[in-house]
Amino acid sequence: MSEPVPALSLDDVRHVAKLARIALPEARLAPMRDELAAILGHIAHLQRVDVAGLEPMARPLAASNRLRDDVPTEGLSRDLALMNAPAREGDFIAVPKVLGGESS
Repeated sequence: MSEPVPALSLDDVRHVAKLARIALPEARLAPMRDELAAILGHIAHLQRVDVAGLEPMARPLAASNRLRDDVPTEGLSRDLALMNAPAREGDFIAVPKVLGGESS
């Protein structure tokens, strides 16, 4: 079902582009007016849908997370954790200094 297209002027399109901080060349104003009018027509159509009695939902289909038990396991040994480190300082991973001056 085709919805009536809201009347938009080129000044309306310029204003929306300015609010959105979009540089829109003059040649794109008329095509953008048609695109915005189509979007507004679709929104007008959606606003006429009767949603009384419908509960809000996050997604259209029922879904549930598949969770596993939170069971503690053995972690990596220090040697395994440091094996692929790009740089080491003793038993630690060396990282560049990010606070307080130049990194060495």
